[in-house]
Amino acid sequence: MPASGPLVGDADKLAFMVKEGCGAIVTKTISTKAPRIPKPCIYGDREFVMNSELWSEHPLQTWVEAFLPAFQKTKDRPLIVSVGYSREDMEILIPALDPFADAFEVSTHYVGTDLSVIQATVRTIRNHTKKPIYMKISPHLPDPEGFAKAIVAGGANGVVAVNSLGPTLKIDLARRQIVYGNESGFVWTSGPSIKNLALATVYKIKKAMPSLTVIGTGGIAKAEDVLEFLLAGADACQMLSAALLKGKNLYSKIIGDLPAALAKYGFASIEEVKRAGLSNPVSYEPFFPILAPEKCTKCELCVRVCPYFALTLKDRITVDESKCFSCGLCISKCPTGALSR
Repeated sequence: MPASGPLVGDADKLAFMVKEGCGAIVTKTISTKAPRIPKPCIYGDREFVMNSELWSEHPLQTWVEAFLPAFQKTKDRPLIVSVGYSREDMEILIPALDPFADAFEVSTHYVGTDLSVIQATVRTIRNHTKKPIYMKISPHLPDPEGFAKAIVAGGANGVVAVNSLGPTLKIDLARRQIVYGNESGFVWTSGPSIKNLALATVYKIKKAMPSLTVIGTGGIAKAEDVLEFLLAGADACQMLSAALLKGKNLYSKIIGDLPAALAKYGFASIEEVKRAGLSNPVSYEPFFPILAPEKCTKCELCVRVCPYFALTLKDRITVDESKCFSCGLCISKCPTGALSR
C-alpha cells in the first residue's frame, strides 16, 4: 500500500493508487490546522528523500466534504485514514473521519517521546472509534518494544514502522546555506537509505509482541525489499519515497515483480514468507575469503577497501591470513561476486 505523504493527498491521487493495484489505500496525514510549508520542500537524491512537507495542505472540511466522499463512490478496498497529531486533535478528527475509515493510522511525529502521552492519545482515539488503530512509530523513539506495549494497553491494534528519520539537515555548499528546511533548518529523511533501520524496528517489535499487527515501511524500493520486511515480521508493507525517486508507477512494478521474486527465493506465497521467520547464524570462528578467479576482473576494489591490509593483487587476489580479521567487507563490496566465504 502507499505510505502517507504527497502521493495520496487528494481524491485523484487515492484513485491513482487504486489503478496501480495497491491492496489498501492510505491518505495523507490529516490534521486540524493548515500547515505552513516552505518551498521547495522535497529533495530527492539517489537513495533518499529529504522533506519539510508536513501534513495535508487541505483542511479537514475538504477531506470530509469532497475527497473522501469521492473515494467512497468507487471504493473496492480498505481505506486507512492517516491522522495527527495531539490528543486534542483526535477529539475533532476521529468523529469527523470515522464514517469513511476502515482503519486509522496515527502519526506520532510531533507528539514527543513520552509513552504515557502517546498511550493517552490512543485511549482518546479508541473512545471515538471501533475501527482498527495503527500507531506510526518515529525512529527517534528510543524504545520500540515499550512503544508497542504502551499503545496496545491504550487500545491500539498495531504499529506502522517506521516514519521518516530526523531531524536531518540539507546544506548547499556553494551558497553556504541550509536548503529545503523549516524555520529551524531541519528536514526529515526517508527512502531506501533508512531500510535497515526500519527492518530492525519491525523485527524488535514483532519479537517482543508476536501477535501484534505490524505494517512495515521505510526504504522499500523493489519486490525483494517487501520480502525482507515480511521475513522480519511485517504483516503488510507501505512505500512512498522510492516512488518519488523512481517514478509513481513503481507500485504496479513491485506488485508485478512479486511472483518472480517469490519463486527466486523458493516461496510459494506471501503467507509462506510471513511464516518463514529469520534465522540468526552468529559465528565467532575465523574464515578467509575464497576467490573464484574466473569471476575476478582484478579491479582491486577489495585491496583498496580492506581495513586490515590483508589483500594484495599479484597474479591474482591473495589473502594474507596472518592479517585477515574475517570482517567480510571485501566479500560484500566485490562487484562481481568473486569473493565468498
